Amino acid sequence: MNQVDIDNDGSPGTPPPRALGAGQQSARLGRRDEQGEQAQTAQNKRKLTSKFSLANLPTSLVLAYQSFGVVYGDLSTSPLYVFKSIFVGKLQHHQNPDAIFGAFSLIFWTLTLIPLLKYIIVVLSADDNGEGGTFALYSLLCRHGKFGLLPNQQTADEELSAYKYGPLGQSSTSLALKRFLEKHKSLRTGLLLVVLLGAGMVIGDGVVTPAMSVLSSISGLEAANTKLDKGVTLLISCIVLVGLFALQHWGTHKVGFLFAPVVILWLVSIFAIGLYNTICWNPKIVYALSPHYIIKFFDKTGRDGWISLGGVLLAITGTEAMYADLGHFTSFSIRLAFVVLVYPCLVVQYMGQAAFLTKHISSIPTSFYDSIPRVVFWPIFVIATLAAIVASQAIISATFSIVKQCHALSCFPRVKIVHTSKQIYGQIYIPEINWILMILTLAVAVGFQDTTTIGNAYGLAVMSVMYITTFLMALVMVFVWQRSIILALVFLLFFWIMEAFYLSAAYIKVPQGGWVSLVLSFIFLSIMFVWHYGTRKKYSFDLHNKVPMKWILGLGPSLGIVRVPGMGLIYSELATGVPSIFSHFVTNLPAFHNVLVFVCVKYVPVPYVSPEERFLIGRICPRPYRMYRCIVRYGYKDLQGDEGDFENLLIQSIAEFIQMEAVEPQFSTPDSVSYDGRMAVISSRTFESCSSLIVSEVDDFGTSNSIQSSKSLTLQSLRSVHDDENPQIRRRRVRFDLPESPGIDPSVREELLDLIQAKEAGVAYIMGHSYVKARRSSSFLKKLVIDFGYSFLRKNCRGPSVSLHIPHISLIEVGMIYHV
Repeated sequence: MNQVDIDNDGSPGTPPPRALGAGQQSARLGRRDEQGEQAQTAQNKRKLTSKFSLANLPTSLVLAYQSFGVVYGDLSTSPLYVFKSIFVGKLQHHQNPDAIFGAFSLIFWTLTLIPLLKYIIVVLSADDNGEGGTFALYSLLCRHGKFGLLPNQQTADEELSAYKYGPLGQSSTSLALKRFLEKHKSLRTGLLLVVLLGAGMVIGDGVVTPAMSVLSSISGLEAANTKLDKGVTLLISCIVLVGLFALQHWGTHKVGFLFAPVVILWLVSIFAIGLYNTICWNPKIVYALSPHYIIKFFDKTGRDGWISLGGVLLAITGTEAMYADLGHFTSFSIRLAFVVLVYPCLVVQYMGQAAFLTKHISSIPTSFYDSIPRVVFWPIFVIATLAAIVASQAIISATFSIVKQCHALSCFPRVKIVHTSKQIYGQIYIPEINWILMILTLAVAVGFQDTTTIGNAYGLAVMSVMYITTFLMALVMVFVWQRSIILALVFLLFFWIMEAFYLSAAYIKVPQGGWVSLVLSFIFLSIMFVWHYGTRKKYSFDLHNKVPMKWILGLGPSLGIVRVPGMGLIYSELATGVPSIFSHFVTNLPAFHNVLVFVCVKYVPVPYVSPEERFLIGRICPRPYRMYRCIVRYGYKDLQGDEGDFENLLIQSIAEFIQMEAVEPQFSTPDSVSYDGRMAVISSRTFESCSSLIVSEVDDFGTSNSIQSSKSLTLQSLRSVHDDENPQIRRRRVRFDLPESPGIDPSVREELLDLIQAKEAGVAYIMGHSYVKARRSSSFLKKLVIDFGYSFLRKNCRGPSVSLHIPHISLIEVGMIYHV
């Protein structure tokens, strides 16, 4: 059995030696059915990621096909606006064939060095159990060092099967660097701010990408000489954008799967057009593959050429999605799709577009649509519009994912999260974020109406995320992969110096629209950091004001009040110790339930927690107190759903814990030892083989008369009326019975009977309705953050009882003020 000692002060202790081998396997509690299948799917995907064989080739081909509809829409639609964005501003004075040769050479080497070399070869190898993205890198770092700021880590979390990653040993240099970062809280705070900045830039990218893609594709109507003014094309673009966001509730898997053929058709079409233009207009453009033309380009354009890099980087927009959406696919499938189709098609398209422009300099503002042969213009226009919608879909989906990950790591207010696919684990829909994105996107489209200006904001957001990814990858190389610091520095400096040119060129255009990304990222960064700061302060208050165990023991098994039949589930964010709000319950309520369970729902820095490892069960105080602890663990990619059988699984797991505690001598402890430490992982697999309870289902038409209920007659009548008004949600009630076993210990049998009777009498969910305020001695900035920022977010986000799916009819709330 996995067991962990936790000291009375709440700090994790050293786990006891594991000397019992296979016979000491712990039992673990978790959701079965759907989530078990999803976890198994995720596990199979991780196996496919780590080891490729010919037997996995069909699966990889299917995933590669699906990736076109989700991952590559944004990257593949870049040819719509790249050349137009390069030759704006002062570079208009250098519109000549030599400059176009240099611009294509820049595009080619940018595509080769960043998407191909950096992401396909290096970054995609840094997956977190099959997951990718900025928060996946941060999660890896937090597991290999104490870089997190929220002090709710436990030793038991390190025993999760998904926790370990990479070599176990560390060099003396990397160990010294890790201890240096762990020692300074300001450095760990800075690391979190960098990650949140990247997340804010991704969300900002989710605002400008739909506006950029749709406006660029609809602009083909103007290029077709349809005599439509700009207002009409803008109206059409807004209608398309509204329709795009209205479709989000269907889920990424449906839209992405259906539009994968569109992206493939789009890539094949632009490849054919590029090849045609190269042969027809200027085959010598192939010479521009040499980096020599880049040197000539900067030699002739000087500072103007450097500023044009802000347009060149638009050729790689969408590259970050290859890594951010890794959790939906595998690294091999994403690499296969990019190398076989995406990369060659884009290179040939840019080559053909450049060949066309060398002979038609005046067509630069509408280079893509002008380069299309007239006979296929309208089919390509329709495909381009559909591909632009897919491009927007990809970044919107990535925005939902990043918000979910921020929420899981206590960096975003509570929002409604809907799981849209039973087959593809991790695809979600967030209504509040969806409509906020739609309003902001429409504001950007209507406010600017110019793809060049929006492109400045677009490029700034994309390159900022890439710059942050490079920095985090260097840390992963040192702390996770255990590579030498010199190798990590070479990687960091090579890509940082190169990306610094693009980033600086993007920041030069802040007055020309780039400020949009900065403002959006600053707003979301402020929201995330304020929420995380307030959550940390609230948790620290709970941690330092825990109820002393001596005080509880001094009250006796009755806790100084009347213990009535029933079970009370006391929700708390504390993973160890008894929260201070419990003393409010004891001192203000005349009676309390006979069985008390302290429930803590927390997220750990892993993408998924196996259903068999989800629940930790332990005891608080000696056996006569009937007080237990249940810690429910989720990964940052897990979706916390409405667990209809949570109460039943909890009863079964506590029953198994009671029997294991009595059977295994090394697990049970005398009453004189710590009563808030021993915790075990209980598995639902044990229930099917050697369950200590008899489980049966009965129609839930009423409450059994054999056991006195702790619910009032009024509450029972309200529940009866609720059931009568909602007959479709009436469920079959699970009944527990204790089997006749002469060998069972009398004290254990008595405790199991009390547990069954408490469940039959009724379950109440108890939470604290907290108000967080800054102390009077706090600084003005802290009062501003806590009293206004954090309080505003708490009042306007979803309540904790709603996000935890607690039935309102059984909820008890007690108010408490936190002075942090």
